[in-house]
Amino acid sequence: MIGRWWRQRRKTRLLRERAIPDELWLATLRSYPFLARRPLADLLKLRELSTLFLAEKEFTPVGGLVLTDAIALAVAAQACVPILALGLDWYDDMVGIVLQPDEVVAQRQWTDDDGVVHEGEEVLSGEAMPGGPVMLSWRDVAEAGESAADGYNVVIHEFVHVIDLRDGVADGVPPLPDRAARERWLAVMQREHAALGDAVDAEQPTWLDPYAASSLEEFFAVTAETFFVAPHDLHEGHPAVYELLRAFFQQDPRRFVGRPRSQP
Repeated sequence: MIGRWWRQRRKTRLLRERAIPDELWLATLRSYPFLARRPLADLLKLRELSTLFLAEKEFTPVGGLVLTDAIALAVAAQACVPILALGLDWYDDMVGIVLQPDEVVAQRQWTDDDGVVHEGEEVLSGEAMPGGPVMLSWRDVAEAGESAADGYNVVIHEFVHVIDLRDGVADGVPPLPDRAARERWLAVMQREHAALGDAVDAEQPTWLDPYAASSLEEFFAVTAETFFVAPHDLHEGHPAVYELLRAFFQQDPRRFVGRPRSQP
């Protein structure tokens, strides 16, 4: 009881002392219309979560990027979208955010199906590191208002990976209440992931970024970002996945996000 009382008192103090200025909040909503279209109750909750996120998480700019309140809030507001109904506790294991000015090139090593080890470079706009920070390209974050039309949002994508990692494993399955729920999740996601892989292999146009076919954990992250910023596209292309995500995130973005772009 004392612990709960203390947490509530601390939350109240942070919301008062770290309140986001009205002008900054409104400017953020103008920059990201997929946020502004949400109902007032959602926006009030999102503003509260963003305030607490900014108070609790550490931002580290690198590569010459100068961190401003507007940049930090742009990240926080988008990062809090997936946990709007789940709560900020879902990000407890995430230590902070590293912000790059643009995409970065990372050295990678992987083993193919024949056991041969390969090395190469990978261009990254974001990365969620187990037990570490989330890296983001500020250019991609800043352009999220425009890229929403293509179902792309690097902040939501990487923070869905954080949710996926909450149980210690990046496997495309978030923590669920029981084994039956996990089996239902896998039944839908594995089937839809395989269907996307078949379409990509056949060079057919898809509703989703083909990157989603690379693994089940990427399929979860890509479908989730599409769910929040271009929900009609996901519902029309993968209705079973949409319903699964709607139940998990306890949100239904189709209620307030406009109609999708034309079908590919």
